[in-house]
Amino acid sequence: MNREQIIKLFVTLGEHFARFGEEVTSRQAIADAIASNSWFSEQEIRHAVEALRTKMLDEDRLRAWLDSYPSLPVATRRNVLVVMAGNIPLVGFFDLLCVIASGNRCLVKPSSKDRVLMLYVIDLLRKIEPSVAVELYDGSTSPDAVIATGSDNAVRHFRAEYGSLPMLLRGSRSSVAILTGEEPDTKLKELCDDIYLYSGLGCRNISMIFVPESYDIEQLATAMRSHRVSNAGFMNNYRQRRAILTMIGVAHTDLGHSLLIEERTFPTAISQINITRYSSLAEVAEWLSEHDEEIQCVACNDTAFINEHATTCPPLRRAVPVGTTQQPSLTDYPDALDVMEWVGNIG
Repeated sequence: MNREQIIKLFVTLGEHFARFGEEVTSRQAIADAIASNSWFSEQEIRHAVEALRTKMLDEDRLRAWLDSYPSLPVATRRNVLVVMAGNIPLVGFFDLLCVIASGNRCLVKPSSKDRVLMLYVIDLLRKIEPSVAVELYDGSTSPDAVIATGSDNAVRHFRAEYGSLPMLLRGSRSSVAILTGEEPDTKLKELCDDIYLYSGLGCRNISMIFVPESYDIEQLATAMRSHRVSNAGFMNNYRQRRAILTMIGVAHTDLGHSLLIEERTFPTAISQINITRYSSLAEVAEWLSEHDEEIQCVACNDTAFINEHATTCPPLRRAVPVGTTQQPSLTDYPDALDVMEWVGNIG
């Protein structure tokens, strides 16, 4: 497929996504996805599909993105195995897009947690363009390279299994927000989407928030309490974490569905959000730089701060406005590694 055919393929996919949930096939995909993964909800599946449609499948965005890679699509097609995570709906879609858009063949190994939705997308792509270079990986086609995403333990397994191949591996990461204390309630409510969407399971979910030294936590707590959380798994995690913190005597703010703790590290429980106070934004930039390899993205609306420190603080180059962490664009590469450049240079 040439560049124009690739653009047409994914723009047409976006047109199908615009009708997602309105016709029988997509409604069945939603129902089956929820049945196979109790962490998924219809609202969140629809959100994921709409975010992909608006941020990644828009023709102007696709064209501008591909124009940044004049040497693609590649002259010699390689087989790229994509081992996908399943923590949030269609989390592996961007890798699939990159592999196909680069002119390579995508061998998809979906997570059992997100298999239904990924098969739905692959089926759509084949209906739009039967010759599209994508297939489910069954071991019959040997990969030339591997893109794999999972936990840190999974990454160690990937290294052992695919060590002889070029690999792009991604382990666990977390995301942070930086508040100035001047945010209106509307912006704090948007922050709640960054925190709670997909039950906090994504690497772009905010789990740590920097606030000024004198910040009144109650303002943030009020916004968070008003956010509706209903997933049974998340609520079980909350009750277990609350019991542990109470038993060991750790001070916390109970929000009725999650817990706020003043701590300068990333939390290990999805129902816990850590608050870190700062005396200066330079102090925040220093902390971010020291923990660069643990951070996926930064939610911050202080553009002056970002512009001042981005050259020396890599995480700030991945900064996005509060309320948008779950709407990554085509250039918001996971772990700040340019996937298109990587798949375009497989030896």
